[in-house]
Amino acid sequence: MKPRNKYSSHSHITEAKFRQILQEFCRDSTASETSDRVSISQLTINSIYMAIRKRVYIIAIKEGHSKFSSEVEIDESYFGARRVRGKRGRGARGKVPVFGILKRNGKVYTNIVKNCSRAQLLPILKGKVLDGTTVYSDGWRPYDGLVYNYDHYRVYHSKNEFARGKNHINGIESFWSWSKRRLHKFNGIHKKYFYLHLKECEWRFNHRQDDMYEILLKEFRDNPLLISV
Repeated sequence: MKPRNKYSSHSHITEAKFRQILQEFCRDSTASETSDRVSISQLTINSIYMAIRKRVYIIAIKEGHSKFSSEVEIDESYFGARRVRGKRGRGARGKVPVFGILKRNGKVYTNIVKNCSRAQLLPILKGKVLDGTTVYSDGWRPYDGLVYNYDHYRVYHSKNEFARGKNHINGIESFWSWSKRRLHKFNGIHKKYFYLHLKECEWRFNHRQDDMYEILLKEFRDNPLLISV
């Protein structure tokens, strides 16, 4: 007797329904929207989405092992409540600091950090970016001497400078903006699961020109999801 669903195990969801759910996930539909469209409870959809996100996280980690060269942009951003009373801007209390590296016309890499000090950022940069690469950053002080193995160019936002020819960080800033708009639709994400959503943003951005549905369908065909619903 053939299994009901070759893409996931320990699940009562049929293969046809799972394919529908996966298509909705790849379209970036919310669990509520998917629940309405496939006529399955939102609780069940949330469980399946969580299992998919955990696998996407693993895929993103594996894909993140390759190093960047040529030209990259670096920047840090803070995720969380839009406004926290008492402190704003860089290092705002209650927010999650994230360091990002973007290869121009290529992929992005993100890493949650304790803080955005030189001690935190330099090992990530050295581990991800090859020596001799051209690195663009803004003028934030912790970047002083940060990229001594690279050709380092800066744009000083504090002086109302945002671009001088190739000297800008528009790419990584656009990624931050897109990620925050995307995450906002979830109406708050528990810090416990933020790492999953961050890497999902990274993975979706890096595969924005690809057929994400076919990529994940093949992944789950080779290594079925474990879903306890």
